[in-house]
Amino acid sequence: MNNEETKEINIGILIIACGHHQAAWLMPDSSIERVGDMTYYQELAQIAERGLFDAVFFADNQAFPANSDSDMPAFWFDPIVSLSVLSQVTNHVGLVATISSTFSNPFTAARQILSLDHITGGRIGWNLVTSMTDLEAWNHNLPELPERASRYEKADEFAELMNKLLVSWDEKDFIHDRQNQRIINSDEINAFNHQGKYFNVNGPLTVPKSPQQKPVAMQAGASKQGVALATKYADAVYSVSWNLKQAKAFRKKLDTQIENSDVEQRHIKIFPGLVTYVGETTEEAYAKKERLDQSLPIEAALNQLSFFIQQDCSDWNLDEPVPPLPPVEEFTGPVGRYETVLEIIRDTEPTLRELLGYLSAGGGHLTLIGTPKEIVDTMQEWIELGVADGFNLMPPVLPNSLEDFVDYIIPELQRRGLFRTAYEGSTFRENLGI
Repeated sequence: MNNEETKEINIGILIIACGHHQAAWLMPDSSIERVGDMTYYQELAQIAERGLFDAVFFADNQAFPANSDSDMPAFWFDPIVSLSVLSQVTNHVGLVATISSTFSNPFTAARQILSLDHITGGRIGWNLVTSMTDLEAWNHNLPELPERASRYEKADEFAELMNKLLVSWDEKDFIHDRQNQRIINSDEINAFNHQGKYFNVNGPLTVPKSPQQKPVAMQAGASKQGVALATKYADAVYSVSWNLKQAKAFRKKLDTQIENSDVEQRHIKIFPGLVTYVGETTEEAYAKKERLDQSLPIEAALNQLSFFIQQDCSDWNLDEPVPPLPPVEEFTGPVGRYETVLEIIRDTEPTLRELLGYLSAGGGHLTLIGTPKEIVDTMQEWIELGVADGFNLMPPVLPNSLEDFVDYIIPELQRRGLFRTAYEGSTFRENLGI
C-alpha cells in the first residue's frame, strides 16, 4: 500500500454478549445460550482475525444489577482472563482489556497486562476508565462512586504510575551469565519509590518491558477531564459520534487540548464506535434492523435511556416528543453519552419510541445501514476528513453482524486500498501504525 496516496484505516471490535442491540438475544438464531462459553468468544476473535482486524476489545462493568429478568450479564468474565484465553487461538489480532483506575491496584494491573503482552508477543492494549456507577463502588468497599474530579485525579496518577511500571526495566538486563555468575544486571533494575496521593509503589515491576516497548494505551472518556487525560497518556481514544458534526467537534476538542497542553505535540488516533447493518441491497440491510427493532424490550430500553440521562423516564409517553432535557453544562453524569442523546434529539426531533430505536444498538454511535458501497462511502469520508483514524465495530448481533462486516465491508475497503490485505506488523503497536 502506498501510504502517500491512501490512508490505511484501523478496525477493532467491541465484543459484548450476543450483540449490542438490546433485542439481539431474542432472535431465534442468537448466541444467548453461549455467553458463558469461552469457546464462543474464541470463535468471535478468530472471525475478527480472519477479517484482519486490528483489535478485539472487552469493556467492563464490575457490578451485575439483576433488577429484572431481562438484565443481560454483558460482561460475564474478567477481561484479562478472557483475553488470555483468546490469545491461545489467535496469532495477530490485538487484544484490549478495560482497566478501572477507580478500583484497580496499578502494580497488579501492570503485572497482568505486561505478562499477557509477553505471552502474546506484543499484542496487548489497555483501556483506562474511571467507572460510572455506585453499584460498582459498592463491590469495592466504597459507599459511593467518587465524584468525577476525584476519579480523574486518581486516574492521572494511576496512568503515570502504569507508565513507570510498564517500562521499569529491560529484558536485556536479564543477562544469565553463567561464567560470571550474574543472572541480572542489578545496576539497571531499580526501585523508583512512587509516593503519591492515591498510590505508594516502590517498584520495579517483576516483568521486563514489552516486546512492543509498551502495551498500547487507550482511553474512552469524552468529558473535559477525560480528554485531558487522553492527551497525556493515550495512544488512541474510543469515541461516541452520532454524526459528522459530533465527530468534527470531538477531533477539534482533542487537538485543541493537545495544542494548549505541555505534552508532546502528537496525533492521537480516534476510533468512533460503528454500528452496521449491511446487505446486498439497501432494503435488505434495513430489514435486518427492522427485525431487531420490532423485538426491542421497551422496559430495558427505557432503563438504558434513564441511565444515559440520569433521570427516570419510565412514565414518559412513548409516542410523544422527548421532554426537554437540561443542557450538558448542568449534567453531572457521564458526559459523552449524554451529549450524544442531545445531538440525536436535535437532529431528529424524535418521539420517545423513536429515540429508543436510535439508541437500541450501541447507544447512539455512528449507525450505517445499506450496501457495502454505501457504508464504506461514509467510512471513507470520515477518514479523509480526519475526524477518524478507524472504527470500533459494535455489531448489533453476534456472530451474524460481525460475519457480515468481514464478508461484505472488508472486501470493499480493500478494493479501495483503505485496508490491509495481510497483517504486516508483528505487534499491536506496529499494526496500529503507532
